[in-house]
Parts: sequence; C-alpha cells; structure tokens
Amino acid sequence: MDISEELTCLFTAEVEEHGQSYVLEVPKQEVDVGYVDPTEDYQVALVGTSEKPSQPSSSESSNDRDHQPEADQPPVSKGETRVVGISELGDQGDGLARVERGFIVIVPETEKGQRVRIQIETVRETVAFGHVIEHLDRADSAASN
Repeated sequence: MDISEELTCLFTAEVEEHGQSYVLEVPKQEVDVGYVDPTEDYQVALVGTSEKPSQPSSSESSNDRDHQPEADQPPVSKGETRVVGISELGDQGDGLARVERGFIVIVPETEKGQRVRIQIETVRETVAFGHVIEHLDRADSAASN
C-alpha cells in the first residue's frame, strides 16, 4: 500500500456508532503535540484489518507472535540510530522528522532543512523523541556556498 508523504498522523481507533452516524476518536496527544488542529478539516483514510484482534490460540507459540509485523506499532525503537531530514518545526521550536508511515520523530536543537544522524531516546504510540549524534547538512550551508 502506498502512503502519502502528506500524512499528518497515524493512529489506531475503533469506529463507534453514535445515533445516526459513526465516530472515530482522535487521540488528545495528536492535538496537544500540534499534528491535528481541531478547527481544520482533514481527509481520513481507513485501513481495515481482515479480522478483529483476538487471543492467540493455544497452538500458536509466543515466538510466532513475536515475528508477526504489527502495523500499529511505531516504526522506530529505542536506541536505534537513523539519518533523518527535518521537514518542519513544531510549536515548541523542535525539529520534526517524518519516517515510515508518516510517523513523527521530534528532534530538539535542529532546524528545518537539516539532515542529521539521531539516536531514538523515547518511543510512544504516536511519536518518538531523538537526540542529534551528528549534523550532516545545515539548512544554511547551501546559502553560504
């Protein structure tokens, strides 16, 4: 499946019936961090699963479950090193890098346009935090050449 580079956020939610309509709840953190503005309109894509999550059968080993990809798991892990591009700045002035599936990594002390090598420090369900190991390109280096 192709996922647009314009993806603002990604989360898992249940569709709930409310009277004559259905509702998806956006996690509060998506608004608090600034990826979703409740006054704006958004396009929403729904990606279904073939079945509801269930308890594993007794014949399924825990080792088999550990190797199954989890689409709703963050695409980064604590301690991982990556090279990322800072695509924008967050409300607090920290750099934001988008990795697989539009997942956001917040990188303090960076500027829009920089490429940096980072190490992931903290991973949450919808966002991760990393620190700079090495500055590869500076946003202002092209202007000075």
